[in-house]
Amino acid sequence: MTTFSPNGKWKNPSDEEIIHFLKLIKCIAVAGLSSNPARPSFGVAKFLQLKGYEIIPVNPNETEVLGQKVYPNLRSIPISVDLVDCFRRSEVVGETIDEGLSLGIKNFWLQEGVWDEARGFLVRQKGGFIVMNLCIAKTYARLMP
Repeated sequence: MTTFSPNGKWKNPSDEEIIHFLKLIKCIAVAGLSSNPARPSFGVAKFLQLKGYEIIPVNPNETEVLGQKVYPNLRSIPISVDLVDCFRRSEVVGETIDEGLSLGIKNFWLQEGVWDEARGFLVRQKGGFIVMNLCIAKTYARLMP
């Protein structure tokens, strides 16, 4: 599924590239993960956890989610992560991407409705992988049933 940005310049990786990427990664930091089971971030993280990914919750307003210690920011995580799944608004998701890039994290997934085209091109320029405006759980279910 090709997804273009609102201004038509951004194109997400191909389904084949996404499948390859999802098979490679093991540890996902979920920025904005909520302990509220009604929130999309909770359902998506639980789905990913059930699929065998290690989930690292990131949210300064939580202490534990899905049985995991929550970290206030990416900088606080004591292990390396393969991907940052971003449940943040488009207006502020750049802060998370910038923090990740400063720590050497190169891979980001921006959930449905979330865009930062300039950061997307920056991530790619630095050799990273980034998807925007797609739910990682729905994409996984569609491509890797």
